[in-house]
This record gives sequence, C-alpha cells and structure tokens, in this order.
Amino acid sequence: MEFNFTEEQLMIQESARDFAQNEIAPSAVERDIKAEFPYEIVKKMGELGFMGMMVPPEFGGAGLDTVSYVLAMIEISKVDASVGVIMSVNNSLVCYGLEKYGSPYIKEKYLIPLAKGEKLGAFALSEPEAGSDATKQKTTADKDGNYYVLNGIKNWITNGTTADYVLVMATTDKSKGHKGISTFVVEKGYEGFGHGVKEDKLGIRSSDTCSLTFENCRVPAQNLVWEEGKGFNFAMNTLNGGRIGIAAQAIGIAEASLEAALKYSKQRKAFGQEIANFQAIQFKLADMAVKVDAAKLLTLKAAALKDAAKPYYKEAAMAKLYASKIAVECALEAIQIHGGYGYVREYLVERYLRDAKITEIYEGTSEIQRIVIARALLDQK
Repeated sequence: MEFNFTEEQLMIQESARDFAQNEIAPSAVERDIKAEFPYEIVKKMGELGFMGMMVPPEFGGAGLDTVSYVLAMIEISKVDASVGVIMSVNNSLVCYGLEKYGSPYIKEKYLIPLAKGEKLGAFALSEPEAGSDATKQKTTADKDGNYYVLNGIKNWITNGTTADYVLVMATTDKSKGHKGISTFVVEKGYEGFGHGVKEDKLGIRSSDTCSLTFENCRVPAQNLVWEEGKGFNFAMNTLNGGRIGIAAQAIGIAEASLEAALKYSKQRKAFGQEIANFQAIQFKLADMAVKVDAAKLLTLKAAALKDAAKPYYKEAAMAKLYASKIAVECALEAIQIHGGYGYVREYLVERYLRDAKITEIYEGTSEIQRIVIARALLDQK
C-alpha cells in the first residue's frame, strides 16, 4: 500500500503545522501548568475547519478525508496533545456519530454548529462502574411523553465542563441488556444536567475532564440518536473511528519526542564530543524513528480503509494499540537522552511522557484493543 499524499492533503498538513507552531506552541507550557482550557485556540481551529474535518460541507464541515485528518492531528498533537484530544473528540466521536446516525433534525440543529466549530461536543459513555465493560450502563432514560428523563453519572468526560452538547449513552430498557442502551444529545443548560470539578490530571492538563450528572434531566424525544436500543452499537462504531484519532495523537507525541531527542543529542557534549556520536544514543534514535514510522503506516492504513468504506475496526485497534505504546516508549527514551534536563519542565519532554500515558487508556485500553484484534483474527474465515 502506497501513501502518495495529494496536494490537498499536504496543504492541510502544512496548514496544521503552521497553526500549531504559531498559535498553539506559545501558550502550551503555561496552559499545562495552570490546566487552562484553550478557548481562543479552539475557536480559531473551528474557523479554519479543523473541528469538523470529515463532515460534508452541507453540514458545516470541511469535507476532507480521514487521511487528511490524521495528518492534521499529528501536527497539532506534536505541539500540544491537549488540543489534539479536544479536536479528536469533536471530530471522531461527536461529529462522526451525528453525521452517520443523526436524524435530519439533529444534523441541522447540532451537527452544523459542531462541525463549524461554533459549538463544542463531548461523548459520555464511561461510568463509575462501566469503563471497559460499557455494557454495564447504570444511567437510565425513561420515556415520559415527548421527553426522556435521564438519571445517572458519567465519568472521565473529555470537554466535560466546556462542551455545549454531549452525546449520552443511557439505558432505555434494562431487560434487554446492551440492546436496551440508547444515545441522546443533551444540551448544556438543560435542567438537571450538571458536572463535577475538573480532574487534576497527570497529563493532557489543558483539556478538561470531569464527571457529568443527570438528575431527572428532561431531554426532548427528538434528541434520540438513531433509534432506541442502538446506543451500544452507536458507541462501538463511533469509537472505531475515534481510535484512529487517538493513534494520530500518540504519533504526534512520539514524533515530538524523537525531534527533541535528535536536537538535544546534537547540542549536548560529553567526553569531548556531541552525544549524538555515541552508539548508545544512535541506537535509541534509530529505534524511535522505526517505531514512529511503523505507527504512522498502521494509522494511515486504517484511515485509508475508512475512506474507502472498507472494514477498518481491526486496523484501527492495531493502530491505537501500537501508536500509544510507542508514544510512551519514545517519550521515555527522549527523557533518558536528555538526562537530568529531561526531568524538568524547561525541556518539554517530561510533558510528552505525561501526555503519552493516557493514550494507552482512553477510547479503549490497550488490553481492550488486543481483545478487538484477537476476535477479528478468530472471526476470519
């Protein structure tokens, strides 16, 4: 499989790179320290079309392919993985889900402003007792006339305090198990809908994460996405594409780690010469480069399959599994090459490690990815 990028794809990549360097990089360190949400940056990303990249223009999006999205995600995440995950959730989980499964009403009212970046979305599946086992939903949605009444708690919600609209998975029929789960669009400001305090996190600190609460929250019946009982399928299908986004985020972190290590190894001298001349350092750099390229190829393959409307869930799981693994490994090696300087904020690589770890956890842990891959292999005829 060859990846000869089109002129448009290369233009998107360059545009994302320039935006990341000029608009995101100057405030990345301070926002990480203060855990500040990048409101103005996200607004500008919306204006440039980065918040609804794969949504057709008739629904407010840029109408681009998944490969372009991957290239842009890598460049954004290379500078700040916090901004990367904000972009990923809005694109991969929220806009994609509404475009594919939303009614004309939902597309008109919610998808268009989300794709334009005028509004921000969140995806609420995880609960205190339903993480990797998403079938154990405790949040309920009981029909009451033209409304559904939601009650429950959601955990670890990216964009949780800042999102205007949230896709919420809730049980509409307990007797049917995972086939009784449905999806709803819940607007900020609905009575009974609230959120907890922002989590004080190890990494991606500039992105907000919190719990959401629903106490007799009345949601209009027309905000049901797809149909009753399709919520679990909705979540799993949407997460398949989300994994491509997180793989791209992880690649951005790994690539930033490699570039930082290369730069430092040419500056730092020991025993009368640059440490880049030592075989021990060269081997680390070589291994990092191989890992980054391998992760890119896996992720671009998944993206290309998605663009071709071919099955891609196994490839997306492979990409996320490997890219998240090597993001952590490359960040660790970058710190090791920096020595003591790698342990302080000034040289950035400590942030790469803190940001990298979450990519092995959210949108399906590495263990879940292995289950997805193994089942796909066993199902092959």
